[in-house]
Amino acid sequence: MTTDPERAANTSGTESVEDEDDNHRKILRRTDVLAALRDGISAPGLEQMLPLPASVKRRIKALKQLQLVTTNIEAKFYEEVHALECEYYKMCAPIYEKRSEIISGTYEPTDEQCVWDSDDDEETLSNYMKEKAKIEDVAEKKDETENEDDTKGIPDFWLTIFKNVGTLADMVQEHDEPILKHLSDIKVKFLPSDPMGFVLEFYFTPNEYFSNSVLTKEYIMKCTPDKNDPFSFEGPEIYKCKGCVIDWKKGKNVTIKTIKKNQKHKSRGSMRTVTKTVQNDSFFNFFSPPIVPEDSEADMDEDTQALLTSDFELGHYIRERIVPKAVLYYTGEGLEDEDEDYEDEEDGDDDDDVDEEDEEDGSSPANAPSGGKQGDDPNECKQQ
Repeated sequence: MTTDPERAANTSGTESVEDEDDNHRKILRRTDVLAALRDGISAPGLEQMLPLPASVKRRIKALKQLQLVTTNIEAKFYEEVHALECEYYKMCAPIYEKRSEIISGTYEPTDEQCVWDSDDDEETLSNYMKEKAKIEDVAEKKDETENEDDTKGIPDFWLTIFKNVGTLADMVQEHDEPILKHLSDIKVKFLPSDPMGFVLEFYFTPNEYFSNSVLTKEYIMKCTPDKNDPFSFEGPEIYKCKGCVIDWKKGKNVTIKTIKKNQKHKSRGSMRTVTKTVQNDSFFNFFSPPIVPEDSEADMDEDTQALLTSDFELGHYIRERIVPKAVLYYTGEGLEDEDEDYEDEEDGDDDDDVDEEDEEDGSSPANAPSGGKQGDDPNECKQQ
């Protein structure tokens, strides 16, 4: 036996590795392990399945066959739900059309149609405003009435919604706002099948920016369980979208910007100015989404995948919430309802973490001004 500690350690390590390999070979000779590997049992279930008798494993496969049948029935259920949704949207279409007429000012609702009792309206009026209303001069009231009569419909209705909803507000740039003032309506067109999906239609009044009267965004959904992973099916999901070409008028394309760059010649040292056109941040990039590869198994970089995911969620959100409940997002009530679904996490030791220095200079939470709820909206909408 060698007395060299280093050689002894190496010899011991070699023997250990050889023993481990022998153990692995013995395990792989077991028919139950080979069967499990051959059947493609995933790692999490492998340990649980290994000790089971072959007859039990056989019955589990039968249960999975039954589960697959129920999954396909579930898919059929969602297809019929989508078809039903298409029918009910047709019933709502005349109501949305009347809404559009009121917003645009082509229809003036009657006094009876304008009756809406709300305690909130009274509560929001401050005492100061009430007193001011009492002492106003008759002539001033007349002027106000005349000015009010000059206002048609509800100005900037959709632009206001876009600025109220957090995700949309992040997309809308200052140079987008004059264009979105011309947005007169948003409609949903359902695609019942072949393919299943929906189209968002953005209607614009004549403007100096582009000649399109309607901009569209089409979303295609699938409602078929994945053959490779059928049990992950949870309902219809968007997997592809298609925008439209915007016919921008000369010099009015807000989705691009021109930048000038100085370049120095390597040998002569002379300078030249190069003009380049690059993409500009704009809501209207929404109509030029990333292209989804036809091959569903094709690799997609993380940035593109993130953009598509965000785009799918936004499209679903506009269809599911903004269009059906537009007036509530205009007033902000729709955002309040969504905030109620969330609650702040309680940090029990927050008060203990306040430094003495903060308390002395008046910056402790106790002295901080109270603030209202933030108007950001949640966008969870992978599927119906």
